[in-house]
Amino acid sequence: MVVGAFPMAKLLYLGIRQISKPLANRIKEAARRSEFFKTYICLPPAQLYHWVEMRTKMRIMGFNAEAVKPLNEEVATQLGSELLGEATIFVVAGGCLMLEYWRQKVKQRRKEREKRVAWDSIQDEVNHLELALEALQTQMQAVAPLSALVELREQIEEVRAQLCDRDAPSAPPAPTPKE
Repeated sequence: MVVGAFPMAKLLYLGIRQISKPLANRIKEAARRSEFFKTYICLPPAQLYHWVEMRTKMRIMGFNAEAVKPLNEEVATQLGSELLGEATIFVVAGGCLMLEYWRQKVKQRRKEREKRVAWDSIQDEVNHLELALEALQTQMQAVAPLSALVELREQIEEVRAQLCDRDAPSAPPAPTPKE
C-alpha cells in the first residue's frame, strides 16, 4: 500500500469535523448554564428563527399572522443552543471546504508555473537552435560551392600540364585523375 496515496490533509479535516460536534455540545451546555450567554447569544437567534418559521407556516396555510407569540425562555434557550451548535458544525465544515479549495488552487497554480517554466526553457532551446542554424547557414554560404572547386582543380591541372609540357617535352604527360 502506498503511503502517499492517502492525503493527510483530508484525515486532518475529518478530525476537525469530529471535534466540532463535541464543541457544539459544549456550547449548548454553556448556553444552559450562563445567563449572559443565554440572554444575549442564544435567545435572539431562537426568537428570530421562531418568528420567521411561524410567519412562513402561516402564509403557506393561507393565514395572515400579524403578531407571532414569542417562545418561552426555556424553549428559546433550547432552540438557540441547537441553532448555535448546528451553526458551529456548519462553520467548521465550511472552513474545511474553503481550506481544501485553497489548497487545490495553490496546487493548480504550482503546476501551471512548472508548465510555464518548462515551456520557457523549450522556447529558449528553440531560439538557441535557430541561432546555431543561422550561423551554420552563413558558414555554408561563405564556403565556395563544389562546382567552383572542381573548376579550380581543372584549371590547376591545365596549368600543371602546360608547365610539364614546357619543361620536359620528351617526357610523356602526367595522367590526370578523373573523378
